[in-house]
Amino acid sequence: MPEKSYREMSEWERRRNSLAARTGRSALFACIILGAAALLIGLFIYGLSLSKQYTSKAFSLAQQASMSVSHGADSRGLAEQVMARYRSLSAEQRAKTGTPEYRALFAEEENSEAYDVLIHMLAQLLDYNDVFDIYLAMYDRETCAMVYIVDPDESERLYPGEWEAVTEKGMNKFLDWDGNGELYDIDRTDNYGWLCTAGMPIRDKQTNEILLFVLVDISIDNIADGAKAYVLQITAALLVLTALIAWYFSRRIKRNLAQPINAIADAAQAYSRDKQQGITRTDHFSSLNIRSGDEIENLSLIMADMERDLAENEENLSKIRAEKERISTELSLATRIQTAMLPGIFPPYPNRKEFDIYAMMHPAREVGGDFYDFFLIDDDHLCLVMADVSGKGIPAALFMMISMTILKSCAMLGRSPAEIMNKANEAICSNNPEGMFFTAWLGILEISTGRLTTANAGHEYPAFRRPDGSFELIRKKHGCVIGGFEDEAYKQFEFMLEPGTTIFVYTDGVPEAMQKDRTMFGTGRMLEALNEDPSADPEQLLKNVRCAVEDFVDGADQSDDITMLALRYFGPEKRAEGRQGSGTDDGREE
Repeated sequence: MPEKSYREMSEWERRRNSLAARTGRSALFACIILGAAALLIGLFIYGLSLSKQYTSKAFSLAQQASMSVSHGADSRGLAEQVMARYRSLSAEQRAKTGTPEYRALFAEEENSEAYDVLIHMLAQLLDYNDVFDIYLAMYDRETCAMVYIVDPDESERLYPGEWEAVTEKGMNKFLDWDGNGELYDIDRTDNYGWLCTAGMPIRDKQTNEILLFVLVDISIDNIADGAKAYVLQITAALLVLTALIAWYFSRRIKRNLAQPINAIADAAQAYSRDKQQGITRTDHFSSLNIRSGDEIENLSLIMADMERDLAENEENLSKIRAEKERISTELSLATRIQTAMLPGIFPPYPNRKEFDIYAMMHPAREVGGDFYDFFLIDDDHLCLVMADVSGKGIPAALFMMISMTILKSCAMLGRSPAEIMNKANEAICSNNPEGMFFTAWLGILEISTGRLTTANAGHEYPAFRRPDGSFELIRKKHGCVIGGFEDEAYKQFEFMLEPGTTIFVYTDGVPEAMQKDRTMFGTGRMLEALNEDPSADPEQLLKNVRCAVEDFVDGADQSDDITMLALRYFGPEKRAEGRQGSGTDDGREE
């Protein structure tokens, strides 16, 4: 990520990092690279061409000189004399080359008329041609040496018979020449540096044996001097051309690329600024009028479309936000209405000493489909209801209120639990276009005797705790859900509750509470939570189960409504005594 935002950059930093500046630097760098490559290629071609030119010049001069020395003097005889005397010398004598003593050995050849004529001819050729040296010499295979015969160079003249060592490769190149092409060799010498030596052999007219060579030396420094001049000229031209190309491309890219992009960037800044100030405009990008005919123009058109789409989306979002607020208000109202329908004041019957009751509901959404209810049908009969409506949310809540009303109305008519279930099922099935249903457990407690009559419509099994015992599920066969089949006939079961008995009913949100890996809480863990403190009063009992469920799910989202109800039966006029025997006190004794 960049170290600074665009707003934090100074004007100089913006210019330095601009596309135009980067493009100019890139164009300049590319031109320099291309110029350097062109210079190197040109220098190589120029050096090769210049070398070829000098080589051809030297070979042509050697050819001309060979014809002159062949006809102008007895060069063959002089060469034979020098080479015969050289070969007659011992190694110790040859080692003295360049000394007056060694020169005296070839005094006869040096003082000959042929030598004087040849040295005069070669001196004239040397004066009239721009070469390093032109001379006559012969190679000796036995000693791997080049023996000088005539050398006109007055500054460093080599006299007849003087010699210098040569490479075997270079020597064989001259001695084995077949007459095709140009004869030359480039080599480094100890005394003169790099030299290009071109030659032309002069042969014996009868035996065609090579007797001597006319050799022309050209210093490589001449080629280097020419290359230097070429480099200077080309470099100056390339610098001027590079500057012009970089300037041209910078202006062109700035006009066709940088300026349109900067215009889009300015429009984006203006758009952001107007949004922060609450100004609603939709022409920041459409007013740019970029007509480059390329991707930049497409970008400006896309940004203009995006601006219009965002404006439309913002308008739609405002409507959605208003609708969401309205729905939230209605949900909040529905939550309050649903909560108000459920008994929520505890203890609900402070003057009744025969029982203690507590219930709670935690919906998975704002409103739930579970419901519980308890009410006195008359002074001696208490009705308990625990139900779970199919689905969730507002539809389930509406169906829940209808179901709750039907059950309560049937119960208040003094009907038995089975009859209540049958009548409720008939009412729901008679007008249920959405096919909704609910499970329910309903019990009517005869307070004076402790007789509990129950009916179960597809609901969870209740848990009972006998006095001084532990909680266990009462698995009695239950009927189908209410709203499932119109002709369903429900059965009822009777239990005699001893004083101190506790009843726990719940919806499937308790055993089906899940961890993030979808492991369920289960009825086993539910019974363990109930039996941690089985003598606790109903309120504490439900809190213990609720805490156990929360610890188990460990922060996972609640998947279903959690509804529970607990009732402890003390018997007629024995609540206070039962409470003391249990060792608990919820603060509701009067």
